[in-house]
Amino acid sequence: MEISFPGGLRVDAVDGGFRVRTDQPLAQGGEGTAPSPFDLFLAALGTCSGYYALRFCQQRNLDTDGLGLSVAFERDAADKRVALVRVGITLPPTFPERYREALLRAVGQCTVKRHLEQPPRFEITAAPAPVAAAVREE
Repeated sequence: MEISFPGGLRVDAVDGGFRVRTDQPLAQGGEGTAPSPFDLFLAALGTCSGYYALRFCQQRNLDTDGLGLSVAFERDAADKRVALVRVGITLPPTFPERYREALLRAVGQCTVKRHLEQPPRFEITAAPAPVAAAVREE
């Protein structure tokens, strides 16, 4: 994954031919042209959880019309970090009650969530950019 800085407070990530654009909100000095990186963090949790809910229903031939998911969070007042993430699943009207607990377990397997529960170590390094080859004048 390569990260670039297209201007202002925008930061983009390119991976596998896809470009993910981010920006900061107007109130934080950005242009508000794209979600913030933190919004993408929440979107990653939501879409990952949603994928597990969707696949659970599809694998059992359950109706997905009306299936939905929401993500909300609470911050710790002392350090402003996320203290609680709430994932709410809206079940289709025809969803069988006997599958409710199994669906919750399936959504709990979200890969993004599991990485947060057992976070990786981080290694951050810095190196000078390569110097471009001098252009010869003839």
